[in-house]
Amino acid sequence: MDHLKGNNVFPKFTLVLGGAASGKSLFAEQLVGRFGKKRIYLATSQIFDDEMRTKINRHLDQRGTNWTTIEEPLDLAPALAGMTADQTCLLDCATMWLTNHMLAENDLETAQSDLISSLRACPAHVVIVSNEVGHGIVPENALSRQFREAQGRLNIALAAEADLAVLVTAGLPLVLKGTLP
Repeated sequence: MDHLKGNNVFPKFTLVLGGAASGKSLFAEQLVGRFGKKRIYLATSQIFDDEMRTKINRHLDQRGTNWTTIEEPLDLAPALAGMTADQTCLLDCATMWLTNHMLAENDLETAQSDLISSLRACPAHVVIVSNEVGHGIVPENALSRQFREAQGRLNIALAAEADLAVLVTAGLPLVLKGTLP
């Protein structure tokens, strides 16, 4: 993991962006491991089909047993508020969290504002994984365009708060903001 060599100063809040199957989750997990703190995995996915179940099981196997998993598809504030300074939280992923809010027809602006406030107040180090969806073509339907715009706004807000922002493509990290520890 030579691409994680850096300054050993751990950022309070890290955003890891990438496309689907880009290696962003694996990179984020490896980064959390470097913090040397208790590892909390804050999972936002919901299992609606066998494909998602297989993906989640693959992620569980990849992480191993050194993690405490909290499953919360919508209301992240209580979980983040319950964290302690001796923990590092990997929130995977903001895209699924946003999707859950869209499907529930929640107010996305309020949900995003609440998430940002919760991140600011969280005493743990937090690493958030999120999809970068703005590199493709303009979607042909209104719901997809609404999602792409909401995801873009969420990523911009998260990146503005982040001490470290990393784009992962083909498993390779590119630091956009800050310095890798």
